[in-house]
Amino acid sequence: MSSSNASKLLVNGVSASKVGVPANTQLTALDFLCARFPAVQREVWLKRFDEGRVLNAIGQRIEPGQRLLSESHLHYFREVSDEPTLPFKAQIIFQDAHLVVADKPHFMPVTPGGQYVQQSLLVQLKQQLNLPELSPIHRIDRETAGLVVFSVRAQDRDAYQALFRLREVDKTYEGIAAAPESSPLRLEFPLTHKSRMVEDVQFFRMRELDADEIQDGKTTNSETWIDCVDRLDGNASAMPTVTSSPPALARYVLKPITGQRHQLRVHMNALGLPLLGDQFYPVVKRAADSLDDFEAPLQLLAKTIAFHDPLTGVERRFESRRTLRLTRP
Repeated sequence: MSSSNASKLLVNGVSASKVGVPANTQLTALDFLCARFPAVQREVWLKRFDEGRVLNAIGQRIEPGQRLLSESHLHYFREVSDEPTLPFKAQIIFQDAHLVVADKPHFMPVTPGGQYVQQSLLVQLKQQLNLPELSPIHRIDRETAGLVVFSVRAQDRDAYQALFRLREVDKTYEGIAAAPESSPLRLEFPLTHKSRMVEDVQFFRMRELDADEIQDGKTTNSETWIDCVDRLDGNASAMPTVTSSPPALARYVLKPITGQRHQLRVHMNALGLPLLGDQFYPVVKRAADSLDDFEAPLQLLAKTIAFHDPLTGVERRFESRRTLRLTRP
């Protein structure tokens, strides 16, 4: 079995992960993996070896005591014990030979990470559709609901991802936050917000640099067009589960020009209008290992996505069937 074929293997919908082996290493396979991934217990690796879930560069099963002097990399299959179960599923709204478009619920990660593997959108779609090369061509936050586009074949992936690199994709989000007058800023909509975003000291958050923090002539790296399109009644009977809602709420349309992590959430917070249900901005409200409150999702939805298909020449436009509600998603 070749290395490329090994990377296409699926175990319960999970593709093999790949880790490079340093040249001239004297470690055994088990010792190397334990040193490379110290958060994974030795017993877990032994179990994976025993189940044939660790392979060498050409896709052959490898023993834990085998030396890696002649190996360039290893393949392994990730799993999480006691993985939480999400009580909802994504919907597939489009599929052809090149693309799959899914409409995901809040709280579902796009790819495996942290405490989620089997519950991730990618793994569930690979299981359901038996598409081992399926790969997302963009990402949205786990807390955000809405559209995610996947490439079916590895050979097509770069052509679609290039659309995002070249900013040739039109994306529209909907969000709910306090009404504009709640902001300490004098805001006039529509507006375009630009800033320079960097990773916060809390690695899972992002922040905007102040003007005096920007060096070397580097100015903005994030840009979002935002409009306030509707006023909502924060005391309406359709919103009974939110006890701390602002008295006046509004619906916003957001169009990201760039694609920084947490960009829409950071930009709304910078305007003094943090999105309702945001657990990270303006302050962290939950620990990383805390249980999700499915009754109070982040009020952000990836609503539409449109682009010119580089392979078929067709103008593509997809729209989420989900709506933002301040109750169970």
